[in-house]
Amino acid sequence: MEIMGHSQIAVTMNIYAHVIPAMQQEAASRMDDALGGPGSDELGERDAD
Repeated sequence: MEIMGHSQIAVTMNIYAHVIPAMQQEAASRMDDALGGPGSDELGERDAD
């Protein structure tokens, strides 16, 4: 909000709320890769399946 210069958080959320789910999915995928979660091989890369 402050960085974008919006006077209210509602303005920022109305503009950027659609981005949050994609960011969460990307973060979860990266954590799976880093921790060797399901679908990861020994090098931390996802299977092509």
